[in-house]
Formats: sequence, structure tokens, C-alpha cells
Amino acid sequence: MAGHSKWANIKHRKAKTDAKKGKVFSRLIKEIMVAARVGGGDINGNPRLRTAIEKAKSENVPNDNIERAIRKGAGELKDDNYEEFIYEGYGPGGVAVLVLVATDNRNRAASGIRHAFNKCGGRLGESGSVAWIFENTGLITFDINSVAEDELIDIALKEGALDVAANEDDKIYEVYTEPADFHRIKDAFIGRGIEFAFAELTMVPKMTVRVEGGAARQTLRLMDELEDLDDVQGVYANFDMPADAMEGAA
Repeated sequence: MAGHSKWANIKHRKAKTDAKKGKVFSRLIKEIMVAARVGGGDINGNPRLRTAIEKAKSENVPNDNIERAIRKGAGELKDDNYEEFIYEGYGPGGVAVLVLVATDNRNRAASGIRHAFNKCGGRLGESGSVAWIFENTGLITFDINSVAEDELIDIALKEGALDVAANEDDKIYEVYTEPADFHRIKDAFIGRGIEFAFAELTMVPKMTVRVEGGAARQTLRLMDELEDLDDVQGVYANFDMPADAMEGAA
């Protein structure tokens, strides 16, 4: 598991300079609505909703917008009838790609995703073709200079984290958790005054595929094309590539 968070780290760096705030806000609001619909509007009993709200607040989404999205998802206000489903496919070099969608128009979503795969040398797969490669996992990262490795490992292991790794390429430590333990472990670091770079529930691959050169560039292009679609909520892949290939994506 350790070190398999390549795209999550790239996305975090890209988000710092992303000028498309309208699109970012829309995606976050949709996630809150879907999370509230699936698990209810109480953040104490709905870890996915709590994560979505925390992420929205970190992106300065207004509280009124957040509250309205919760009420819509929980059925207190008229909903926008978003459907949530997953597309699976393969990128250049056989990279497994998982695309999480929330949309009010399934045909539009399918067309856009199919076009992105075809445009970037990939192809859509059957349901279940790559989903088995990914595990729903909590991921918390820390700047490698912000905390002593021994202290980080000690806290993580005492709190029951799955794994801790040093990612030398990105100059970060990565802490992986079970989804149910994610907020508790994150809060434990906050309680110790240790600041994390970012934290999210994500899909982590159990194995990776190495891509280089043109395949690496096409893979990153595919990820960007999919991320840019309005109906797409998240994109996950199992690629591994040289650090210099990823620098251009940051």
C-alpha cells in the first residue's frame, strides 16, 4: 500500500493553483449532497459526510451552501437527483483507472468519459474489471520536515493505522488508515499539534503499473481530461512513474 498515492499527491498540489473555483465548489457540493443522501445528515454518524464538509470548508465553500447541500441530500429540500456510479477502464500501458461519477444525466457522463479514454489512448472496461484492485482507505500526509519520523510512526501505530511510509519523491510522510478509523487518527494528530498536509478518504491500489515516456504523459493527460469533466467526482489510478514525469503535472 505504501507509496501508492501518486495521483492524490499530484491533485493536492494542483488544487493549490487551480483557478476553476466554480467547478471545485460544484464538485464539493455534489459530494456533500450524495454523502448526506446515502448516510444521513448527521456528521457524527456519517464519516463520508464529515470528510466532505471538512474538505469544502478547507476550500472556503460558504457555510450556507454547505448547509443547503446537507438539507437537500437528507431530503429536507428539493434534491437535484444526482445518480452516483463508477466507470472502470484502462489507460496507456495497462494502467487501471476508476472513475467516480455523480450526475443528473447518465448519457452525458458516459459520453464524456468514453471520449476522454479514447482521446488519451485508453479504453473503458466492464464492470468489475479493475475495481478489485482498489481499496477504500484513509490517507493522511505530512510534510517531511514538519514532524520527526519516529514521533509520527509512534502515534500512527498506537492509534491503529494500517501503514506509514516516507515518500521521498514528494517529500512527505503518508499514513494509511481503515475508513472507520480515519477521523479518529486524524484528530489524534491534531490533538498533538501535528499539522497534516492533506487528509482524505480515497481509493488506494493494491498494486501498481510502471509507465514511462509517452505512456506516462498520456496517462497524466487522461487523468486531467477525466478530472475536468463536470460529472466526475474522483479519479483513481494505479500508475507508478518517474518523479520527473510527474513534475510537469504539478
